[in-house]
Amino acid sequence: MPKIKFKIVTPEKVVYENEIDQITLTTKMGEVTILPNHIPLVSSLKAGEILIKKDGQEIPLAVSGGFAELANNNLVILADTAERVEEIDEAQAEEARKRAEEFLKRRGQVAEEAVDYTALAAKLEKELARLKVVRKYRRNRPSQPTIRLEE
Repeated sequence: MPKIKFKIVTPEKVVYENEIDQITLTTKMGEVTILPNHIPLVSSLKAGEILIKKDGQEIPLAVSGGFAELANNNLVILADTAERVEEIDEAQAEEARKRAEEFLKRRGQVAEEAVDYTALAAKLEKELARLKVVRKYRRNRPSQPTIRLEE
């Protein structure tokens, strides 16, 4: 069966690159699962989970947005940020979420030019996505093996 040649890149690094069986993405239009021989696709991504399936194993990632382009079984994702479950510090993500929510609650109480509410909303979305992924895979599937991404 054919595979999908997949690569996810952030401004800092190549997060993962390998041939995979399928991938599920959260796009602005909804969730999309891509299998080999999928029609060409270009889409913007929402903050959320990417679930890669390779050789019967699942590889979850948290992303904070970006773009995906698929053509001829080659999928490239340019992500703002992308992290494996093992890389996410749940306590730190929860604290960042709380700080962003507090700033958003004080909207109107602080000089408007001092706070970039669009950036705060994006930060909040990112932290919520990180928390969702880490809580889903660390608590609900502790015995499921995860594969190393450095393959």
